[in-house]
Amino acid sequence: MNSEKNKKIKVLPNGPYQVSGHVSLNQLRFVADRRGASTAYKEIQKYETDETFYLCRCGNTKNYPFCDGSHLQGFEGTETAGFKTYDEMAKIIKGDVVDLMDAEELCGVARFCDTHGSTWNLVEGSNNPESVEVVKHQCCNCPSGRLTVITKDGKRIEPELQQEISLLEDTAASVHGPIWVKGGMAIESAEDKIYPIRNRVTLCRCGKSQNKPFCDAMHMHNKGELMD
Repeated sequence: MNSEKNKKIKVLPNGPYQVSGHVSLNQLRFVADRRGASTAYKEIQKYETDETFYLCRCGNTKNYPFCDGSHLQGFEGTETAGFKTYDEMAKIIKGDVVDLMDAEELCGVARFCDTHGSTWNLVEGSNNPESVEVVKHQCCNCPSGRLTVITKDGKRIEPELQQEISLLEDTAASVHGPIWVKGGMAIESAEDKIYPIRNRVTLCRCGKSQNKPFCDAMHMHNKGELMD
């Protein structure tokens, strides 16, 4: 059996994501409330995968979610993201009970931060235990890892996630969401450099991100796109 450290995603030049190490793959959808804010995830299906498989990065595959060679028609997949760590990207927002780290450039518009009032308002304007638990739930469900709760004694609250990949479907917005990479899996650039390891990462699969290989919510411009 491969160890966790052997699970890896390789960004191929102007091509797909090469996933190796017998990584589990499933499809999840956001469960939304009446206002369209996300409250949970629901599994739609699991995929059978080999030790190595290839996920579409250009957004044009007809063999969803796997690569079918459509990128050969002229996909420009040059990576534009830097190699900053989360701490280098995030700003600190102080609250009465907990603090918040916010790396805005990672946002994939999953909308977990909009339940029961916005995360930022709850951190800055409330000091009751119920609100703190809501903030923890919001931040731990943020797939991109944009938001992280910090306790006043400096502890970062992170969900325990096994190394796997989930394809996120945003039915409330009628769009395909990003590829959610969990559990600190290594992501290697086309130039053979490892991006800073994070517990929660979202990768672009619409092909339009300006922060490749990471999602920057450009898929939201495809509203009305039918689900596969």
